Amino acid sequence: MHKPLQAALLAALIIAGLQAPSALAADSHHPAATQDAGSANGFNLPAFPADAHVTQSTRVDGRTLKYTVTVGSLPVRDEKGKVIAQVVFTAYTMPGKNRPVTFAVNGGPGASSVYLNLGAIGPKKVDFGVAGDTPSEPATLHDNPGTWLGFTDLVFIDPVGTGYSRALVDDKQATKDFYSTDTDIKYLSRIVYDWLVKNGRMESPKYLVGESYGGFRGPRITDYLQTQLGVAMKGVVLLSPYLDPGASDDENVSPLPWMLTLPSIAAAHLEREGKLTDAAMQPIIDYTRTTYASTLMQGRSNPAATAAMIQKVTELTGLDPTFVKRSGGRIETQAYLREVYRAEGKLGSRYDSNVTAWDPFPYAPHQRTGDPILNGIIAPTTTAMVNFVTQTVGWKFDGRYNALSYKVNRLWHEDDDARDGSVSQLRESVANDPNLRVLIGHGWDDLSCPFMASLLIVDQMPAMGDPNRVQVKEYPGGHMFYARKDSQALLVKDVKKLYGVN
Repeated sequence: MHKPLQAALLAALIIAGLQAPSALAADSHHPAATQDAGSANGFNLPAFPADAHVTQSTRVDGRTLKYTVTVGSLPVRDEKGKVIAQVVFTAYTMPGKNRPVTFAVNGGPGASSVYLNLGAIGPKKVDFGVAGDTPSEPATLHDNPGTWLGFTDLVFIDPVGTGYSRALVDDKQATKDFYSTDTDIKYLSRIVYDWLVKNGRMESPKYLVGESYGGFRGPRITDYLQTQLGVAMKGVVLLSPYLDPGASDDENVSPLPWMLTLPSIAAAHLEREGKLTDAAMQPIIDYTRTTYASTLMQGRSNPAATAAMIQKVTELTGLDPTFVKRSGGRIETQAYLREVYRAEGKLGSRYDSNVTAWDPFPYAPHQRTGDPILNGIIAPTTTAMVNFVTQTVGWKFDGRYNALSYKVNRLWHEDDDARDGSVSQLRESVANDPNLRVLIGHGWDDLSCPFMASLLIVDQMPAMGDPNRVQVKEYPGGHMFYARKDSQALLVKDVKKLYGVN
């Protein structure tokens, strides 16, 4: 769900090139999926069912929305036409001329799209990701007041190895064909293209939403579709995006890694005191950009400035002065998440540091358990999605559903340009299309993909006409800030502006 989980899973749990790899022709034709694709590739897998449909309704703002749910699959073929994977999607569509269609992907790598679907923007919702939610609570779907279905059709895509989507090649070949930064973008872009063609929607206004590592995917998919496959997005929404992996490099010299996380730690402290507002955060952001950064750069050459900085960081974070001093005013995320709740015997989550769980190993030198939020969301999201797909929609398949696949993350590898992030593709997509608009949304408390990174990235972009075409918005909450009702309502208000609806 966020930065490549080799780092994040160990610590907390969890481009568009012109040439396709030899086993995957990204621009080859993808005809309709064959029912015997599994056996045809020698894996003796049970065949996927045909696409299944069901009609449902939901209530939003006093209005009843009647819609069709479709669960189905699209094939991925190699350059010889052989089906090498099947990608499962969940689509919500309503009647209406020229309705927009929005494609949604989560991150990981290794996450299915269930978090955006049943947590953020789909018409039904299951509770997860906020204080008080527990894995054993009934995974009951209810109407989602924050759904986007009132103004756009929705297509949720599960990348290969997540959800029910599957590779039809062995792990070695799948790693080459699907589990890398570049091939991932190519085949996912083609899935968007193929869904549009299959459903006769090429002329519909098109949008893309990506969360976390899906935010890394977002600009790259937009750029690839725009410049290689001939499909142009009108708007892109990036939620808690992982845009610039390189920003966290060189923490021994660069102040940037510490600048990215300090404001989110300060925001969490303000929230605990009931004082978190946009106005309260602005001087903290300004301090981080200026005095904090310059003091870190001066290092031991200016002891007085360092002492003042440590005192200021202590005030901003509410942490023990000795802990801050021994950290040199550089608050490492996992150390902070243990320290801030140590007296209570609890741990904070890197996805929302004010969501906690008991620390089962409080005397260990390092955190030995998983992240409080990630450990708590697998059960409700998996249970809700499996029941919805197989029982409610009737796509009868008894294979395992992977809400978050550790296997995919373990097999994942980064191509040469991975550390460059997606900032270049973001800039190029905006430059290529004067009508393209981008909304970047973050939770104040998120320490996995902190808001400060996107703020710095966008402030360095040229205006390219209207500087408001790319905006960063912050909301109370963490990585999945939309799990909070009030924050979700604020997000919907901002998204409607991007879509041009009242």
